[in-house]
Amino acid sequence: MSNDIILVAKNISKQYRLGLVGTGTISHDLNRWWSRIRGKEDPYLKVGDVNDRSTKGNSEYVWALQDINFEVQRGEVLGIIGKNGAGKSTLLKILSKVTGPTTGEIKTKGRIASLLEVGTGFHPEMTGRENIYLNGAILGMTKAEIKSKIEDIIDFSGCQRYIDTPVKRYSSGMTVRLAFAVAAFLEPEILVIDEVLAVGDAEFQKKAIGKMRDISKGEGRTVLFVSHNMAAVKRLCTRGVLLENGKIAYTGKINDVIDAYLSSSNKNFCNYLRSSNKSGTYIKSVSVKTSTKGRLHEFNKDLKIEIELHCNATIKEPAVSYQILNNENVPIIHELILRNDIAFCNKKGKFILTSTIEKIKLYQGRYRLNVYFADNFTKSKYDTLFEICPFEVINENKRPYYWADGSAIYKEDKTKWEVVLKDE
Repeated sequence: MSNDIILVAKNISKQYRLGLVGTGTISHDLNRWWSRIRGKEDPYLKVGDVNDRSTKGNSEYVWALQDINFEVQRGEVLGIIGKNGAGKSTLLKILSKVTGPTTGEIKTKGRIASLLEVGTGFHPEMTGRENIYLNGAILGMTKAEIKSKIEDIIDFSGCQRYIDTPVKRYSSGMTVRLAFAVAAFLEPEILVIDEVLAVGDAEFQKKAIGKMRDISKGEGRTVLFVSHNMAAVKRLCTRGVLLENGKIAYTGKINDVIDAYLSSSNKNFCNYLRSSNKSGTYIKSVSVKTSTKGRLHEFNKDLKIEIELHCNATIKEPAVSYQILNNENVPIIHELILRNDIAFCNKKGKFILTSTIEKIKLYQGRYRLNVYFADNFTKSKYDTLFEICPFEVINENKRPYYWADGSAIYKEDKTKWEVVLKDE
């Protein structure tokens, strides 16, 4: 490793066995042990399905990560992004040495401080002050070093009043505040942050992002940051890694990585079609009818969203809703339809719901949908689709006023819903 490289991940792969741990695995353990003492390769490294949570596999083994290779420079803030289940948290646990890789190796220089889950490294029976000393000792710091920084840690966390109270009585937000303060102020060379900052309030998130920026730029330390908040990732990180099904799909400048992530949310632009082997009550398809071909929608034109439902029984109070997300994955429009509004799923069959937002005034930028299908009476959730049907809003006929991407949003109040019972 050169002096500028502080972390190297080389051929990192992680394999897990599906199902209950300790159930029927003794034969596998014996096979592995027998292969190891004979100097042979692990027989189970050649099997296993790709890490795709939405499909049913053929193997009882799954590769959570496969052939991960990257380097991180000293003082760099690296963003690691991807869908839920892509392998982000598994990668951070390996980098933090919480778990070991199945194959490959991690090379680092200096101490690593991790904030992976609420309460990571904290003892619930110990007070906040005692946990600060405990975490510092784990990081290899002396009591004198910790003592010199403890007042700054307490002040930053905002938990002064409860610092001598056992951590088990803290809220999740307070726990994260104190844990982040400890990790940030005890001067690790590498700071690993997972999505836990989302638990904190807006004020603390702003403080935490500012502190991470100071750590990287002012103090020359390295930060690995995982988040679904694209605005925070774009603001904080300089370079990114996009994980998809346990593999690196793209790496490069953070804006390019975010664009690749958003454009890969669904391969069929403006249309989502569920696989034919799905059964029961579910969302069969979703489509966005834009005003212009090529997934482009003109500002101030009607936007149509079509949702096809499969109902295998009558639903007492069906509820369907969708959110329109902006480029930072923030929901900015939420539309809901209930049976009180219009009759649907009142018998077994296929129903097509069409929602028309008239003269929608979405500002220029990229958007996508979350769609939800539930029973409002029993509170049962039948189906949920995330980050599908991406489309882009354009403003060719600009009015005297002009809006930059993501500056604001508003729309007309009028939304029409229609329902059609589809013939079998």
